[in-house]
Amino acid sequence: MSAFVIRGARVFDGERALGELDVRVVDERVAAVGAAGMVVPEDDEVVDGSDATLLPGLIDAHTHTGSGPLRQALTFGITTELDMTSVPQAMIPLRREVAMDRTFADVRSPSVSLTHPRGHPHQLRRGMGDPTWPTATRVEDVAEFVDDRLAEGADYLKVHLENGRVLGTSLPSVAPELVAAAVREAHARDRMVLAHALTVDASRQVIAAGVDGLTHLFVDAPHTADVVERIAVSGAFVVPTLSMLASITGQSAGADLAWDPRVRAKLPADWLDNLAAPWGTLPPGNFDVALASLAALRAAGVDVLAGTDAAHFGVPGVAHGASLHGELRLLVRAGMSPAEALRAATSLPAQRFGLCDRGRIGPGRRADLVLVAGDPTRDIGDTLSVLAVWRQGTRVPLASVETRP
Repeated sequence: MSAFVIRGARVFDGERALGELDVRVVDERVAAVGAAGMVVPEDDEVVDGSDATLLPGLIDAHTHTGSGPLRQALTFGITTELDMTSVPQAMIPLRREVAMDRTFADVRSPSVSLTHPRGHPHQLRRGMGDPTWPTATRVEDVAEFVDDRLAEGADYLKVHLENGRVLGTSLPSVAPELVAAAVREAHARDRMVLAHALTVDASRQVIAAGVDGLTHLFVDAPHTADVVERIAVSGAFVVPTLSMLASITGQSAGADLAWDPRVRAKLPADWLDNLAAPWGTLPPGNFDVALASLAALRAAGVDVLAGTDAAHFGVPGVAHGASLHGELRLLVRAGMSPAEALRAATSLPAQRFGLCDRGRIGPGRRADLVLVAGDPTRDIGDTLSVLAVWRQGTRVPLASVETRP
């Protein structure tokens, strides 16, 4: 049995700030949370948490990942990534490796997403593996598509409704009736369906089909009262991926992050270059339009989860690990309090994705923990000042720098 206690850290438990406490970990789980100075066995390792804040391991609710990115993310305190499209030839062996090796962030995945045979994201081929992955082109084929994904170990399903205009290209999109069929078949098998939609019209269509979450916020046009109400009434959550939207609209968010010494110390040159190079396919003003849409959705009670769209094939302007900290800053810029932004990256994604063992700090919970200097419940920028990371009670070396696989 291995045990340690983190002494006197400010604790944010995934929901709220609890003040200065001691947190004891035994093997893979949190054993106790108590008043500073609580009595523990003499042979417990003691970690000094003074002038620091202990957070649950962070969850990035939108990535496309691989082995190097999962290691890179973990050094930034991201202990779980929710992959949003992968190929089984890569993801199945990766998940086996992740289960055995705690130097990776944990991962969940939908396997192959439902998209048009020549649709998004096939134009982003670098690192994607075979771009001719399975799909369904007729409603009667959708059930088999869903069953095949579940046989590959999919935790949820993903669909794409993307014509390419926001991304600076033109693409054929999956038919709306196929999206509706995918929702019916997945729900019949007790699986969520998440949807890629970057426009107001596409968002309206996938919400009408009954999807459980939007993996981006629409950025093509201002929101309407109708689309906000439809999303709110549906109960769907939104992962706005403001980091990616900032890149699409030519913002400096990624470049600013790339110059932060806390980022430069951990990212290799190729990732720094990718982070600093925005996509720039839409006018800058569209980003303010997206922020206004997010404020309207939040006012309507829509759950907002933190996610980045960091991809192992290099989506411009984002990077695994580092960009989730940038996402938290952007969520605060959009009107969230720091505590609300932290919830969007801890307890809320854990709740919405059914990950009941993480996202919170409490007895019996998985010991996925991040110790940061300062107090991010007051200054969200302090999340980048990572002092220590534990995945399932195992402390992670922070000095390693990974490259793309």
